Amino acid sequence: MKLSRREFFKLGGTASALAATGAPLTSVAAAASRSAEVKWTAETATICPYCAVGCGIIVGTRDGQVVNTEGDPDHPINRGALCSKGSALRELVNTDRRITQPMYRAPHATEWQAVEWDWALDEIARRIKQTRDANWIETDADGRVVRRTDAIASVGSAALDNEECSLLVKALRSMGLVYIEHQARI
Repeated sequence: MKLSRREFFKLGGTASALAATGAPLTSVAAAASRSAEVKWTAETATICPYCAVGCGIIVGTRDGQVVNTEGDPDHPINRGALCSKGSALRELVNTDRRITQPMYRAPHATEWQAVEWDWALDEIARRIKQTRDANWIETDADGRVVRRTDAIASVGSAALDNEECSLLVKALRSMGLVYIEHQARI
């Protein structure tokens, strides 16, 4: 029988718990086996998207669908534990109420409407450029070249890893933004 490190610890923990209750050890293999729902899945290690803690999650997928999420026992931050939000991550992905396309609400409108990604990205870029150009500061009060805008700010997401944050900050600074914050610091 070939076991991974993770399976070894699971099996050992299950055996210890059953032995402590007086259960026959023949039931250890049955208790340690995974449910049919998650047995034949591809597992991917990732980071929980909710808060700035950065807990490790193992996501089980089958046929492009998330069928299981569990804490990563080898992750140094959470060591396999998850809060209620992280534990319910599967429901966030699989719900039929999940918005999968950009939504737009026109000024003074009461309803949101679905729009195309190309239109939404072009509209965001147009508005950023318009705001930046209208509020561009070339020099400060003392005549020093500053080349910035104070009209746009950014608040980053805890779901971003260090590499993504680095790229985001570079892009924001290249647009002249000064007010750049991150959820983990707020």
